[in-house]
Parts: sequence; C-alpha cells; structure tokens
Amino acid sequence: MSSDSWPPALKDWVAQCLGQMTDSNRTEAQAELRQVIADAFAAHTLWTTDWAGVQLKSLLPKPAINLNNLKRKTLDTPGSSKKAKKAAKNASNAVDFNDQAALNRRAQRFQREHEIERAKLNGGVATMSLKSNQQNGHLFKNRVLGSRSASPFTAADDPEADPNVMEWDRFTIVGTSREIFKDYLRLTSEPKPETIRPYAVLQTTLLELKKRWREKCPYPWICSQFKSLRQDLTVQRIKNEFTVQVYEIHARMALETGDMVEYNQCQATLKTLYDLGIPGKVEEFTAYRILMLLHGRNRSELNLFVGQLTPRQKADTAVGHALDVQRALAMGNYHKLFQLYLNAPNMGAYIMDHFIDRERAKALVVITKAYRTIPLSFIQDELAFETLDATRVFLVDHSAAFFLNPNSTDHQKTIDCKPANSQLAQALEEKYRKVLIKGAI
Repeated sequence: MSSDSWPPALKDWVAQCLGQMTDSNRTEAQAELRQVIADAFAAHTLWTTDWAGVQLKSLLPKPAINLNNLKRKTLDTPGSSKKAKKAAKNASNAVDFNDQAALNRRAQRFQREHEIERAKLNGGVATMSLKSNQQNGHLFKNRVLGSRSASPFTAADDPEADPNVMEWDRFTIVGTSREIFKDYLRLTSEPKPETIRPYAVLQTTLLELKKRWREKCPYPWICSQFKSLRQDLTVQRIKNEFTVQVYEIHARMALETGDMVEYNQCQATLKTLYDLGIPGKVEEFTAYRILMLLHGRNRSELNLFVGQLTPRQKADTAVGHALDVQRALAMGNYHKLFQLYLNAPNMGAYIMDHFIDRERAKALVVITKAYRTIPLSFIQDELAFETLDATRVFLVDHSAAFFLNPNSTDHQKTIDCKPANSQLAQALEEKYRKVLIKGAI
C-alpha cells in the first residue's frame, strides 16, 4: 500500500494523530493507526472517508477513577489487600477534568510533545502531510506503509547532518508558479510555493532548455536555469527518473563547456540517486567517475570503486574503456593510452582533456630519454595532438622546444632529445605536482 494514493485529508489526519501520541500510548496508537488505514485501503474508502471525524480509541483520554467509589469498595471489603490500597493511592492522583488549570497544563504538554514528534518525524509521515496532494504522489515514491525497509512511523536522526545546510525536509512544499524560466538564486529562507514550479512545469522547462541548448544559447544562462530547476526539484523532494535526467543532462553540458564545478556537483548527486535504485545512465557516469578518479590520482578510492563494479558494469563499453585507461596508466603504456583518448566513448574525452597534458609530458620524458632525435610529426601522431602547431606550442610551454633545425617548417623540425629531456622532467615536477579538482565534493 503506497502512500502515493493517500488523499490530503488522510495525510493531515495521520500527522494530527502522530502529534497526539505520547510515550505511554505510542505503540498501541501506531498499531491502531496502521490497521485503520489498511482497512480503509482494502475497502477502497481512502478518498471517501471523513478522516477529520475519525478518532483512534487508543488516543481517547482515559476515564477518571471515582475516588469515593473506590474508597467505599475498599472499606466494604474485609481485609483489603495491598493492591487495593495502592490503587486508591494512584486514584487520588488522577486528573480532574473539571479543573481548567490542570487541563490547560495538559494541553500545553500535548502541544510540546506534538512539536517534538513532528521534528523527529521529518523523514516520515508527518513530513508528507499538510502541503501534499494527489498530483504529487511522485514525492513519496518507495514509501510503503508497514514496510520493513522504510516505515513512516520510524524516525532516524542523521549523525552526519551539516548544521550549515538548510533542512529541506522541514520545508517540503508543492510549487504553484507557472513560469517556465527562472534565474537561480540561493535560498536564504523558507521557500514559498508561489516562487517554486510544480512537477509538470519543470518537465516543460527541461524540454525548453534542451531546445535552447541546441540553438547555441549561452551556457551561463543555461547553467543558471538548470541550477534553478534542480533547486525546485530539491525543495519539493522530487527524486525520480526525471530528476536523474536533469542532473545527467546538466552534467554533460558542464563537461562540454569545461565547467567542472557544476559537473562534480551533478556527479555527486547522481551517485546518491543511483544508490537509491533510480534508473539512469549508470554505466556512462560510472565510466566518468573512473576517469575523474584517474585525473585526481586518487588510487585508494579508485581501487575501492573498481572493486565494487558488477560484471554487468564491467561489460559496458564505456566502463571497459575507462578500465583500459586505468590499465594503460598503471603500466605506463602511453601508446595505448593515446589511442584510447582518440576513441573515447560518450564524453569521456572531455574528462581526459584535464589530465592528458600531464600524461603527454610523462610520455615525452620517456621518449626523449630513449631517443637522440625525433621528428616533431612523430610526437604529434604518438601523443594525439590535433596539429603540428599544437605540438610545437606544447614543447614551448614545457621549455622543451630544442630543435636541430629551428628555421625549418614544422613538418621538417627535429627535436634534440638530450636537452629536452632534462627540461621536461623539471616541467613535469613543477606543473603537475598537485591536482586541482574544481568543485570536488
């Protein structure tokens, strides 16, 4: 029985019941609450029941014990027992429902317990109530009443929660804005429904953004729109295949434009969404993650991540290519590495662009140590440069432009390997000692 089919009145009623529960009646009340909802579901009356008028018996106030009658029975019974005396003593502490001050104190206590319970149950039924409706059933996907894996009556505190990050669960809302495009602004207060776009509008927004991207719209504007779209998904707690699609598309656009800050943020969120079991291009972004770990030279995390890959993932073309890149780097097989660079599937070459110059410098150190002279055209072909001019500029940037015939054309230039080798080794140490991963999480 999925909470996707719950009417708003039922969610409000569940939240109200949770707020009335105390330590003394919680177990009994939760069991009764589950049973009532299960019975209504079986009878197909979830939407026809007047939930505001339903009252759980376990939450009704216990009737006060008549102290006079209790004392009379105790006196009339010869040889009254210790249990009877104890009952009489407890009865003297019973709440007098005619005492207005006592009732006020009791109401205040219930209110405090209600607020505490709502705070504890941010991830459960209480959060799903109040501002949800039937059209937003996707917000509560995979939340099943009575499920062993995820019970709406169980709250788990997150020990790693960042106090500086807004607690989105407290502000789960359903947007009402009809604007298709909206610039990104960082939220500094509780989001308002009139500024948030609902699910249907966000789907239209994505289609329009893809169209604008094909029309060569400037990336800064596209990026702002995508961040705003992601924000609207987050505050409404929408986590489904559409959410995955949004992050995947933005990640590819970020790779194409070299925006590694946004790419890494998208990659981190995608990992979380994939771990939830939401389908997407898992193998494609698994390959990207391997290449990013190779870029960062994070060997320990890379070995751990690769060790967790399934046979199905390893059989994928993109993942297999990334693993071949890893193997070529580990063996120092630069010839194989640059062939893989030229034939990278999907957008893997965009990630390899960030560490390919480092590997070119390392390969040149090996080549210039093994040869006395080499043609510039050989370096172009072997290290996968697009042009001879780009090859020569690379040597100049690495202080290794030592040519036997500097006045010749680039097609005829020959590199003097001995002086170039020492300069390349020094440049390799200075330029690539540290790796800067922009936007790393």
